[in-house]
Amino acid sequence: MLSERRLQVLRAIVQDYVGTEEPVGSKALTERHNLGVSPATVRNDMAALEDEGYIAQPHTSAGRIPTDKGYRLFVDKLAGVKPMTGPERRAIQNFLDGAVDLDDVVARTVRLLAQLTRQVAVVQYPSLTRSTVRHVELLSLAPARVMLVLITDTGRVEQRMIDCPAPFGETSLADLRARLNSRVAGRRFTDVPQLVEDLPEGFDLEDRGTVSTVLSTLLETLVEENEERLMIGGTANLTRFAHDFPLTIRPVLEALEEQVVLLKLLGETQDPGMTVRIGHENAYEGLNSTSIVSVGYGSGGEAVAKLGVVGPTRMDYPGTMGAVRAVARYVGQILAES
Repeated sequence: MLSERRLQVLRAIVQDYVGTEEPVGSKALTERHNLGVSPATVRNDMAALEDEGYIAQPHTSAGRIPTDKGYRLFVDKLAGVKPMTGPERRAIQNFLDGAVDLDDVVARTVRLLAQLTRQVAVVQYPSLTRSTVRHVELLSLAPARVMLVLITDTGRVEQRMIDCPAPFGETSLADLRARLNSRVAGRRFTDVPQLVEDLPEGFDLEDRGTVSTVLSTLLETLVEENEERLMIGGTANLTRFAHDFPLTIRPVLEALEEQVVLLKLLGETQDPGMTVRIGHENAYEGLNSTSIVSVGYGSGGEAVAKLGVVGPTRMDYPGTMGAVRAVARYVGQILAES
């Protein structure tokens, strides 16, 4: 365990390096921060921090920079994240309130996160497996052709065309719609198969084939792997940090194109808490020089997906974590109200 004073020195080094982009020397530290000790003591503390792997000396400089281990301790010991100001909060709310549907909510969230943090923003679409059915609409397009529209609690809309084995009248369709919604509305997707299992038996023999066809289409829609969808924005922000990536920015850009990699890095949706992965904690080699800050979002206190940002390890962690958390909270409110 580091002493409180050495932790204070480490905090000062992280803050200065993030702010100035320059390796930090003991003289500058004592001038900029009220550490209450002499430059010689600060030098000793820095030597101890370096011996323990929390800071390192880039070969070209007399100053020191934090290592992944140093950033990790800094984040773990954060007293709190930087709160958004009143105007920032109002700007977030006004921008997101203008969204017309789920795609627009996700697109606006990506733009907003990228602008607020000046990093790359990543937003996962709400997962179908953790959603509930808000409503199932059935529309007659022709005597034997029906459109099924599934609307989820997160505002997601899925449409499917169904060719029925026989003509199906408006009265029968209205009857099926009513019975179907009475069973599945407000229920989790995972519960639906059992809830509709015996539904065809309540219909006349000549209609059962069509009812079964509609139900099988609904169940296929529920299990389709739609949760692999992500939206990314602000990739151009990486170019501002080109000198933060050891050799080239290219491995980072390649990693960002791999949706499966990003979904893994955002973390399990079931864990809605704030996750910060720093440098080599990212299993994917191309992202070893980045940090990823992510959090779950959803309505009713349950996370249905993740959102976050990717940037260099030299990141304003308190500010980034505050922005990510605030945006997630507003997106959750919009989903709850939609």
